[in-house]
Amino acid sequence: MSNWKAIQEEIIESGNVFDVVRRRHLAKLHKYTERNVIAYYSGWLSNEPSVDASIIDDDKNGFMMCIHGLNKKQGLDLMLHTPGGDIAATESLVNYLRVVFDDDIRVIVPHVSMSAGTMIACSAKQIIMGKQSNLGPIDPQIRGAAVNAIIEDVKKACDEISEDQKYYIKWQPILSQLSPGFITQCEEAINWAKEFVETQLKEVMFSDDPDKEAKANKIVEYLSSFNDHKTHSKHIHMEKCKEIGLNVLELESDQSLQDLVLSVHHCFNHTLSNTNAIKIIENHTGNSCYIKRI
Repeated sequence: MSNWKAIQEEIIESGNVFDVVRRRHLAKLHKYTERNVIAYYSGWLSNEPSVDASIIDDDKNGFMMCIHGLNKKQGLDLMLHTPGGDIAATESLVNYLRVVFDDDIRVIVPHVSMSAGTMIACSAKQIIMGKQSNLGPIDPQIRGAAVNAIIEDVKKACDEISEDQKYYIKWQPILSQLSPGFITQCEEAINWAKEFVETQLKEVMFSDDPDKEAKANKIVEYLSSFNDHKTHSKHIHMEKCKEIGLNVLELESDQSLQDLVLSVHHCFNHTLSNTNAIKIIENHTGNSCYIKRI
């Protein structure tokens, strides 16, 4: 395997040309799988927080550029490394990819694909994960706060005030900050996320499974459960993903694939850590690369 240090040395030997080394390893992965490869990488772990690091509508322009000219019959292996982002942008992007590649999509998660990134993973036929890989809960966030936590706070406030009016003094400053309709907005956001993921699972991953309804429901209930995760940043490991029923291929089951995937992963992380790039969308051809900079 080309580990972090080996990739670093390769970049140095190439004259610090990050793009050259990155594209070399993307091409190697494509040659091995004989499938289209598009890597979607965010630099949120190595840079200051930025909306551009999240999944946004502008990302579709990057995907359109990377998809142009590809042989769509070869399907798509989508490498994801993202903190998540806007659900509307995610829904639109997933619809576009499904139509273009006729649902022949695998998602590869070398490290972390959280929140809306997990929603994208659940829209694929198969998710490829290693022992180091993580998905995350699909509970939405509004204004930087997890909506499930907001709803739980309101329920707790109502229960305590109903039991004893003295608690009104405790909760009044908090409840007064909630605008009319905000709780309804939170509830609808949760429903939207759950319905979206359930639909994707039934239409793609479990499309030919007679038990797809029950399987999809089980997965959605776990991924959206506030009681199970407690926090929006909970990391869900490969074994748990398999346990809840997701179609997961272990990266370690194919040593050659593991080496190629992790080499690409290290290449992107070197680029994001040592340049002003905050997001990269790139295919295996070496001709299409969309870079969002800080």
